[in-house]
Amino acid sequence: MRQAIERIFKVEKRGSTLGTEVVGGLTTFLTMAYIVAVNPAMMEAAGMPFNAALTATCLGAAVMTVAMGVIANRPIALASGMGINAIVAYTLCGSMGLDWRVAMGVVFLEGVFIFVLVMCGLREAVMNAIPVALRRAIGIGIGLFVAFIGLKGGGLVADDPSTLIAMGDLTSPHAAVAIVSIVLAVGLTVRGSKGALLISIAGAVVVGIPLGVTTLPTSFDFSLDFAAFAAPFQALPDGGGLAIVQVLAQPVLLMFVFSLLMSDFFDTMGIVMAVGAKAGFVDEQGDIEDVRPILAVDSAAAAAGGFIGASSITCYAESTSGAAAGARTGLSNLVVGVAFLACAFLAPIVGMVGASATCGALVVVGYLMIREIGDIDWSDAAAAFPAFVTIVGIPFTYSIANGIGFGFISYCLVKIVRGQARDVKPLMWVASAAFLVAFVAFG
Repeated sequence: MRQAIERIFKVEKRGSTLGTEVVGGLTTFLTMAYIVAVNPAMMEAAGMPFNAALTATCLGAAVMTVAMGVIANRPIALASGMGINAIVAYTLCGSMGLDWRVAMGVVFLEGVFIFVLVMCGLREAVMNAIPVALRRAIGIGIGLFVAFIGLKGGGLVADDPSTLIAMGDLTSPHAAVAIVSIVLAVGLTVRGSKGALLISIAGAVVVGIPLGVTTLPTSFDFSLDFAAFAAPFQALPDGGGLAIVQVLAQPVLLMFVFSLLMSDFFDTMGIVMAVGAKAGFVDEQGDIEDVRPILAVDSAAAAAGGFIGASSITCYAESTSGAAAGARTGLSNLVVGVAFLACAFLAPIVGMVGASATCGALVVVGYLMIREIGDIDWSDAAAAFPAFVTIVGIPFTYSIANGIGFGFISYCLVKIVRGQARDVKPLMWVASAAFLVAFVAFG
């Protein structure tokens, strides 16, 4: 058994152990488990039955995460992407009033198109065209983004009408649990304890019980609902034909396909670079080893998410927490996949892990990722300024894709001003132009 695992996943060859992969997988799962509750709620707002959305969310994440582990052998977990699911729920189905099946048709087409780009080698070529400083900046920006998500989820930073954000109420129970999670995560990490992030999450969950932050399950529902499967090819209830036909017949929806494609395309690129930097499959030049299988699975996952009604399934930045906990192979993905499969039946158990409990893990991950900021040559303004724009653009716009887009455009502008336009690779011009069109057309 051990030999078969080594042959498939190369655990020892990559300097890991079975125990480390299990801990890394559990850490990744717990930091992204919120999607089990969040995505079905958003899809219900789009008009989809809640149980159908829950089944699609959990099974989609389980299958595609395992596929990434087996096919690409990298510790990158996938689930329904935050951001695109908001577009589905509140724009396509909300303000535009589309049936949720039509919205899933938009997602499905976006996934198909991006998969074709991967098979043609275009997605990989774009990644290779990005300057080294920008590649490093993407990972650093995502580190700040992940840490900010953790602090906001834990109530340590909050919305403020005057200053946009401010310190949260540190006396609140949620903030208290978040502080405990940070103290545990930082303390155990500094001591070099194995499973530090996982222990911090578990400890915070326990502390949250008497404080009323951790919600104990009161009932269990073991049933699955497949009503959302094959959503783009279902007939619309008003007799309007197949949902996918509606998408193809409306130019405005095809523009949304392009918009979602841009978001998926560059979100994944940034996340893979960030996880790769922690898991050891990105070299000093920022090149990703065997990137095509990773991109192929991610692209297929986007289409699969639209097909089964889970919204676009994509790589998760929270995978960096598992990599920080030691995960180096796709074996950790099997752990994540099994956990998501169990969630299809045991969602109330996962619901015990709230944002406050994972705050510490995400803050530590942010610290680990931002350490690469010293590798950027800040004396070279042509490279450093676009890197700076990327780093601040990702957390300040609350979007990985937006931050990358601003970085790309500023890089091209700086090169033009310095009379070095010829140094910019053609695909960087194309990607920057595409971002500019997307920003103008979709705000």
